[in-house]
Amino acid sequence: MPLFSEEGRVRLHEYQAKTLLSRRGLAVPPGLIAHTPAAVRAAVAALGGDEWVVKAQVHAGARGKAGGIRRVDRATLDGAVDDLLGRRLVTTQTGPLGQPVDHLLVERPIAATAELYIACALDRASGRRVILASDAGGVDIESGAPPLSVAIDPLAGLSAYEGRVLARRLGLTGRLIDRFAKVAVTLSETAVACDALLVEINPLMVDAREELIVADAKIEIDDNALSRQTELAALRDPRQGDEKDEEAHARGLQYIALDGDIGCLVNGAGLAMATMDLIALAGGRPANFLDVGGGTTAAKVAEALELVMNDARVKAVFVNIFGGIVRCDLIAEGLLQAAARLSRPLPVVVRLVGTRQDEGLALLAQSGLAIDVTADLAQAAELAVRRAREAS
Repeated sequence: MPLFSEEGRVRLHEYQAKTLLSRRGLAVPPGLIAHTPAAVRAAVAALGGDEWVVKAQVHAGARGKAGGIRRVDRATLDGAVDDLLGRRLVTTQTGPLGQPVDHLLVERPIAATAELYIACALDRASGRRVILASDAGGVDIESGAPPLSVAIDPLAGLSAYEGRVLARRLGLTGRLIDRFAKVAVTLSETAVACDALLVEINPLMVDAREELIVADAKIEIDDNALSRQTELAALRDPRQGDEKDEEAHARGLQYIALDGDIGCLVNGAGLAMATMDLIALAGGRPANFLDVGGGTTAAKVAEALELVMNDARVKAVFVNIFGGIVRCDLIAEGLLQAAARLSRPLPVVVRLVGTRQDEGLALLAQSGLAIDVTADLAQAAELAVRRAREAS
């Protein structure tokens, strides 16, 4: 149910999300996290019983349809663990390479009489959080009817009364009304406390005693809030992200990997977006979004360029700098530092305009490197596309 963009968030694993919700009073199935086959066997022994659910922990949905969630007994346990742990799970949400399965959540199965859906999400259109709810939770939630929606007052939050009204709209009766309202209020409060863009339970199971149990959960944190969410920031799993994105994150760079072959290094998010648009207009495809920002250094520019140039998909690099608080000579110094350390030559198109542009252009001219330099933005984009095609 995405009402927001997919970037700018830190995703938690299911077991981490359930831990947070359990601390806030919601019921979760008895379960243990395991990292090795021996730990899985110890987990089932500690949980007891004759059947368990083994769940691959990856940052993607549709795990069940991809075989990432297995109901097992003693005879099938080892086979399921061997199929999942230490391998990559490919789902409809991961892309063809899938994501690594480093952890398995082992739980006691739940005997459910109904499956609900509930989430607290940020609606970008209105700028407010909303509660989404459906009486048809589970694996096919996306293909069903749109969920009911209740806007949350940003000051007062969601009231128990609003939660009860929503429960009745879902057709719930008796004790389930108050219990559902508690879940709705808890999700709203959790989203605010954690700076979450999404807190989702799917499914929220109803058992024979009319208890509501968090069978699966997802929490996504706004990465702009990580400075005050240090506990949640520590839960970030770098192995679940794109390798280049994670390397950039470690270096403190604003980088997003794309699927093109023209590497981009730009200062300012708006200019970076315009640069990518011009590349597309010229018939090319950008390989990344990369904003070096305003307070950068030559060493940081060199790191950023190395990140771009070391991408095997990149056939040409477009450096587009409008020097304001960023100095053009500093960018040139970083470019030369990166070029000296690269193992493979790449065509580079450079546009330096603004503060100390003459000094920056002089450094590039004296370097002896085969660099195309132009002051015209559209011309520079067309030249970058041409160089990439020539290199291919």
